[in-house]
Amino acid sequence: MATSESGQTYSNHTRFFPLFHFFAAPILSANLVLAVVQLVRAPSPGTVWNAVFAAGLVGGLTAARLMALQVQDRVIRLEMRLRLREVLPADLQPRIPELTRQQLVALRFAGDAELPDLVRRVLAGSLKNATDIKKAVTHWQGDYLRA
Repeated sequence: MATSESGQTYSNHTRFFPLFHFFAAPILSANLVLAVVQLVRAPSPGTVWNAVFAAGLVGGLTAARLMALQVQDRVIRLEMRLRLREVLPADLQPRIPELTRQQLVALRFAGDAELPDLVRRVLAGSLKNATDIKKAVTHWQGDYLRA
């Protein structure tokens, strides 16, 4: 298991944004369910519109969240490429473009000292996915600025 001076580890690094996860998403999802129930029970132009509108709200909320996460991943990708240029030995630097977005996002939790070894393992194929990479981190660096 990864050690951490920051209090964040693999087991607790998942971030919940309370306004989204515990307020807006449940309310708008419940609203969609209720609108569909009303549509089924009493179909009319009004209930059709309410169901369509409720679906649009859920879709809009989901799209906004996904766009924020995509921008965050782009920033992490840029940050990690710059960081890897400083940390990796000369033989690995030309291979930085081979790392996928998911791999770069997972590697961000690793300390500078262990990055070269982890990158070698990722490029060799021994760490197959983001979960494997995160579990291989021994000195976890917390990321508290995520969307």
